[in-house]
Amino acid sequence: MPEMIPRSVTPGYQARALFRPRSLVLVADPAQPEAAILAANIAAGGFQGTAYAIGPEVPGLVPAADIAGLPQPPDLAVLCLPPAALEPAMAALARRGCFAAIVPGPAPGLAAVSARTGVRALGQGSFGLCIPAIGLNASLSHIAPSPGRLALVTQSAALARAVLDWAAAEKLGFSHVIGIGGNATLGFAASLDWLARDAGTGAVLLDLRRVRNRRQFVSAARATARTRPVLAIRAGSRVADPSGLADSVMNAALRRAGVLRVSGLEDLLSAAETLARVRLRPVATPAGGALPQTRIGVVTNGIGLGHLAADAVIAAGGQLAELRPESLTAFSLLLPPGWGPGNPMSLGPAAGPRLAEAAAMLAGLPEVDVVLALHAPAPGEAPPGAADVAAEAMIAAARAGAGRAAPILVGWTGQATAGRQRRAMAEAGLAVFATPEAAVRGALHLAADRRNRAAAAELPSREVLEFAADRGAVRQVFAAARAAGRLELTEEAALAVLAAYGIPTVPGRRAAGPAEAADAAAMLGFPVALKILSPDVVHKSDIAAVVLGLASPRAVREAAAAMLARVRAARPEARIEGLLVQRQAARALELRLRLGEDAMFGPWIGFGQGGTAADLAADEAYDLPPLNLALAGQLIGRSRTARLMAGYRDHRPANRGAVAEALVRLSQLAVDFPEIAALTINPLFADADGVLAVDAALALRPAGEHSELSIPPYPAELARPFRTRAGEVLTIRPIRPEDAAAHAEAFHRLDPEDVRRRFFSPLKEMSPALVARLTQIDYDREMAFIATRQAADGTDQTVGVARLIRDPGAAAAEFAVVVEQAMKGQGVGRHLMERLFEWGRSVGVQEVAGHVLADNRPMLAFVRGLGFTLKRSAEEEEVMEARLSL
Repeated sequence: MPEMIPRSVTPGYQARALFRPRSLVLVADPAQPEAAILAANIAAGGFQGTAYAIGPEVPGLVPAADIAGLPQPPDLAVLCLPPAALEPAMAALARRGCFAAIVPGPAPGLAAVSARTGVRALGQGSFGLCIPAIGLNASLSHIAPSPGRLALVTQSAALARAVLDWAAAEKLGFSHVIGIGGNATLGFAASLDWLARDAGTGAVLLDLRRVRNRRQFVSAARATARTRPVLAIRAGSRVADPSGLADSVMNAALRRAGVLRVSGLEDLLSAAETLARVRLRPVATPAGGALPQTRIGVVTNGIGLGHLAADAVIAAGGQLAELRPESLTAFSLLLPPGWGPGNPMSLGPAAGPRLAEAAAMLAGLPEVDVVLALHAPAPGEAPPGAADVAAEAMIAAARAGAGRAAPILVGWTGQATAGRQRRAMAEAGLAVFATPEAAVRGALHLAADRRNRAAAAELPSREVLEFAADRGAVRQVFAAARAAGRLELTEEAALAVLAAYGIPTVPGRRAAGPAEAADAAAMLGFPVALKILSPDVVHKSDIAAVVLGLASPRAVREAAAAMLARVRAARPEARIEGLLVQRQAARALELRLRLGEDAMFGPWIGFGQGGTAADLAADEAYDLPPLNLALAGQLIGRSRTARLMAGYRDHRPANRGAVAEALVRLSQLAVDFPEIAALTINPLFADADGVLAVDAALALRPAGEHSELSIPPYPAELARPFRTRAGEVLTIRPIRPEDAAAHAEAFHRLDPEDVRRRFFSPLKEMSPALVARLTQIDYDREMAFIATRQAADGTDQTVGVARLIRDPGAAAAEFAVVVEQAMKGQGVGRHLMERLFEWGRSVGVQEVAGHVLADNRPMLAFVRGLGFTLKRSAEEEEVMEARLSL
């Protein structure tokens, strides 16, 4: 189905006005330091529209006296004004119908000014906006970027200039350079939403400092990363948080979005060099399995370079390709006498053009995913032109296999004699580097990008962990704590919350003093553990407030009396609420599960080694809620503790499935109760039989405060039953990632004519990427309701789906609906559409539209019956446009 961009039904900011302006105005105070640079860049850029200037007199810009006197409302305004003059100018622009602006200078309170005037802006402190394809250079750049397929979205003007200077030397061009500056009103989300739909953008670079709206950012980043590489760098992250926790949470957020995080400017440039020029061949991901590792083949004219590259691959956790015997035999004619083929493979210093021939042969092998071709200056190439011939052969080899063979990355070392050849290869579009290590980084970036984007779109199994949490019990526990005037729960209360969500907890009883503790122990059974109950004692082991292995009532009484005395002496200010007696669990692998809050990305979940040395072990992997079983399994796998869980020596494997379930239950608790500030389960014992929470701490937020997730949770509350005209009861609910297999099966049950009418082509198979796109949706910006029945094997079977997609914040949305042949005439399609309308109204959709083939008479009758108006598309004669006002 051709994409339809929803129309806005109200005047105001339009993305097209900012990112594809047909006219602009520079409103500048010549005394402002940025004014002259902006004026010169706009005038010299060759802008294809009309450019006006108010303030400075600049050749090439049409002068105007003021905003009110402009001959036409401009699409875009560049406001280079002192802060006090900004609001009057923005108000004047709004009166003329201009709602997009760039603010390069200081602008305190820009968000509030934007809200009052309706004009949305890049800034404050925006580097500006470059769109080379239309000749727009409204930026503070010292160099005009060339047209190309790289997009840069940056908060730093210095970083923008550095990247542009590097790109000019590397012969890389840009589709967009977007300076969002302080990210006050128009920032990452708005930029990414545009770039996600821009056919001229091949890769996106992000300079992240501050994300203003976490949910919009993750949503837009994920939409962009579905179709092109997105790289991110964050300067100052360790300065802001030396612990590295915020950095780890950002990595988790970017991973969920399919964005590749790089560590510094050198890494960013290396990744851009690679991802802007080459792509890995697509590979099939095994059902339920991980993406296979990228296999690297190395060929060189000097074995020293080859060994450096091989070392770098292995040290970084990469994989050298294992060449088959028949593949090795094919290289024998290219090798010097007495030299044997291998990986790395050296052709000797006299290789010349044979290096390119060998690289092309490696690229054609099925066991090689990417080729590193490494060249060192050689005596035989000293005559003028000899090295140029070798470089030209490499260019031809890389071009010949583009899109079919494995990509060739070139490491062309040296400077005095090699610099010219590197420049020639860069101009020809090759990914070329000055050192073997840099070439390896490029190959690993390719692998990491493919792995990240594949993980973000991985199709999970059908398995869904469905459980009935006792939310009422949790609310009572929280209410009791608040009524007592505290935000920190006792261990007993925290364990009760976990138990309400089905996380197994060790049996325990509260006791007021030593005698009651002895009685409680006798009821629980020996041996027991004894702990202090105090909201002011978080780390009990620090003051010996935990005693294990108590085997008799007398031992419990004596231990309790001694513990109370120790705690009162060590922490006289601590509130002591009694003692907790627990049946002592058998020792097992100790894990720690944590729920916390990040200032930028909100709630996070941590998993790793538990016990008293958990912080010293520094083994914690992070993700964002909500989690399903597949994501929980991936989170476990990213920790070093995963290897211990697999079993070692005389230790049996731990039940990994039970640990994943505990993580999903913890995630659901975070979704259901955003008033939780922090929660730690430590230790969570894990063995072959399952898991057991032994200790827990939980803190609430002050009354009225709630967290906001970066990723919208599954809206389970929208599931409802529906009775068909034949009396069958179906479930109508939002689609979820675990519906992938059922969705693919439903496609195969569709009539071929229904497929043609739905997708506007005779589609025979849905690719895994398309299935992921249709089942892994962002519930903030789109909805897909499915009608399901239970199959004989107990799984859900999808028999119909209706979908509504809108641009973020747009008042119009596009619909699609299809019902399998056996369910037609049962009212399913109409009910699905009515559910879509209900959801659309709840999120502010005012108009629903769609495309219908003109020969699809049943669908035309169906939408007429729902109240849609129909007219023939002005762009496609065989298509009808259907529209309905909500």
